Amino acid sequence: MPDPVVSNAGMHRRGRSLDVLAQMDVAGAHIFVADLFHEKREVNSFRRDRVYWIDLCLTPRRPNATASFVAEWGRNRSAELGSLIAFPPRKSLELISAGGGRHVSIICQMQADLVDRWLPEPFEWTDRRLEATLDIASDTIRPLMLRLNHELRDPGAGSEELCRAIVQQIAIELARYLANANAPDERGGLASWRLRRIDERIADPHQPFPTVTELAGICRLSPRQLSRAFRISKGSSVSDHLAQRRIEKAKRRLYSDESLDAIAAELGFASQSTFTTAFRRATGTTPDQFRRQTSAGSGAKTKPNSAKAS
Repeated sequence: MPDPVVSNAGMHRRGRSLDVLAQMDVAGAHIFVADLFHEKREVNSFRRDRVYWIDLCLTPRRPNATASFVAEWGRNRSAELGSLIAFPPRKSLELISAGGGRHVSIICQMQADLVDRWLPEPFEWTDRRLEATLDIASDTIRPLMLRLNHELRDPGAGSEELCRAIVQQIAIELARYLANANAPDERGGLASWRLRRIDERIADPHQPFPTVTELAGICRLSPRQLSRAFRISKGSSVSDHLAQRRIEKAKRRLYSDESLDAIAAELGFASQSTFTTAFRRATGTTPDQFRRQTSAGSGAKTKPNSAKAS
């Protein structure tokens, strides 16, 4: 049976709603922008057998959103969801969020073969590779997903052809990312306790945003050692990782009435203009535009097409 495809009719269940703001179908993929609202804490099961579910959250994810690969990890272990995820086909997950809220995502349901054809043989879903799908630390896939979001929300001449090409590029980049996501001890990456300390320090709401030098000290490494090992473990530089996390924190702060100057200062930006430039580079929109969109709701153009990924 084909995997279910979300339509522009939206979905409304008790305590949960989903509205499709824009969508497009291209060869091998169904792409859509989803506005989701949940009233309370939830525990959901998720599985797709024929597609990779690639999701870039354009707003902050709900509080303490985590996932567990049930068959491989059991229910006593889970990992926090990053802003960019790629749930693999034929894997059962348990998804948990600590509270309700609203978020907007650009989602690409991509036929598994588009990615699998580029994976090395033999390919094994190791523990590290499974964990890597829950927080895609790729500085190539993220801007491609942002471009899909732009083309769906504001389509122009050749949008369908451009999106088809972007989907093919995402498939190749995701396969490369998964192939390189080896266990830390295989290639000299960071031990799990160091990765955990980095995540805990970044998430600490009572301290200024950390620097690479501070994180290196926490891990008892030099900045150069940390940078090399972090790239091996996560597939991106530690500075890029910090930049992404800082933007995620900024998104959360933009839901408040704080001034842009105050948010910029709190997150360690030199000025409001520096903050605006970094935010626009990461999200494709300015902090002011993001704040207006999330407070007033988003309208978007929808481009219907024919075949859906199955």
